[in-house]
Amino acid sequence: MAAVTPRVFVSHLAGVPVFDPNGDQVGRVRDFVAMLRVGGKPPRLLGLVVEVVSRRRIFLPMTRVTGVESGQVITTGVVNMRRFEQRPTERLVLGEFLDRRVRLVETDEEVTVLDVAIQQLPARRDWEIDKFFVRKGRGGALRRKGETLTVEWSAISGFSLEEHGQGAESLVATFERLRPTDVANAMHHLSPKRRAEVAAALDDDRLADVLEELPGDDQVEILGKLKEDRAADVLEAMDPDDAADLLSELPEADKERLLALMRPDDAADVRRLLSYEERTAGGLMTTEPIILRPDATVADALARVRQQDLSPALAAQVYVCRSPDETPTGRYLGTVHFQRLLRDPPFTLVSSIVDSDLVPLTPDTPLPAVTSYLAAYNMVSVPVVDESGSLLGAVTVDDVLDHLLPEDWRETDFQGEEGIAGGR
Repeated sequence: MAAVTPRVFVSHLAGVPVFDPNGDQVGRVRDFVAMLRVGGKPPRLLGLVVEVVSRRRIFLPMTRVTGVESGQVITTGVVNMRRFEQRPTERLVLGEFLDRRVRLVETDEEVTVLDVAIQQLPARRDWEIDKFFVRKGRGGALRRKGETLTVEWSAISGFSLEEHGQGAESLVATFERLRPTDVANAMHHLSPKRRAEVAAALDDDRLADVLEELPGDDQVEILGKLKEDRAADVLEAMDPDDAADLLSELPEADKERLLALMRPDDAADVRRLLSYEERTAGGLMTTEPIILRPDATVADALARVRQQDLSPALAAQVYVCRSPDETPTGRYLGTVHFQRLLRDPPFTLVSSIVDSDLVPLTPDTPLPAVTSYLAAYNMVSVPVVDESGSLLGAVTVDDVLDHLLPEDWRETDFQGEEGIAGGR
């Protein structure tokens, strides 16, 4: 009889690449699909939820998995590209098992599930959940108190019950290596209950980044479940244009209440953006581009461009303006592109190398004209000025794309691949 394969903890497989036999990457593991069984038998692992290149989530049966190794999963190469839909009898291991509070059968003591081990049965392609790594007492992976232990499935009870107030620390820990857009995609596929629990476990800055990548309905739902003080803190951490887009979806009374709780400077930026029509340069722009005074040097500009929290589109150029150097600024003088900064000596004044030939946009410029401007001049960002010549902000190409794509683009495949015939 073949030897039993070593057990693998699912947290170590979250996000790892899936390869076909030729070494080509199929996608990445996003979750595991299990089915509870009667008679005290451990849950059977049915397959993996794999996110392919197009961000479509597909179901990969465990019978198609030929190897589960450190840092990778190997499949037969024949996959069904039909979008994964969870069935009523199925459970998502990462989304529903981690952070769940259950009880030890022997002592009736409450424990929290931190991780789940899976194992392939000997001489078969079937997999099942093998063991649970748990912590005694209440609290998830980030809580230091309480003894940890590894137990069999038969040693715990409580998975058949709907739990209220389930934590999310262990699930959040599996998201640490993911980009905000990938975390948003994962949260979108969770139940509303789990989505709220994950949002509560994320810190303000991380949640702000994730909210910016979520569809509008999910944004409103999550924000509505936060306490108002925390909702205001998260809005402050968002880019002003994204915060304005989110607030515009709320009833007027809720919007005003949250704006009143925000810091005055942050609220002023958002109010200014809300005053413009949505599909105009004013409604699309961010109020926080890189702004320098004329006496700043190339070295100063490069130091600002290096800031880690800047998007590539905003870091591609700096805007030279007279004081004050926060929007709305003094008179806008011109733009200095990143490539030009790399060509000139560090001591060069930015005022001597500005590009003043391109005419900036006005805040009422309609979206089609903004799009044409970016395309015609091969720009990734464009300045927006008012009638007096003050810089109000900048429109980046990613904000334009958000408004050009269909509303459900985050749930639509990037490519139109059709799956191989056959169901699960």
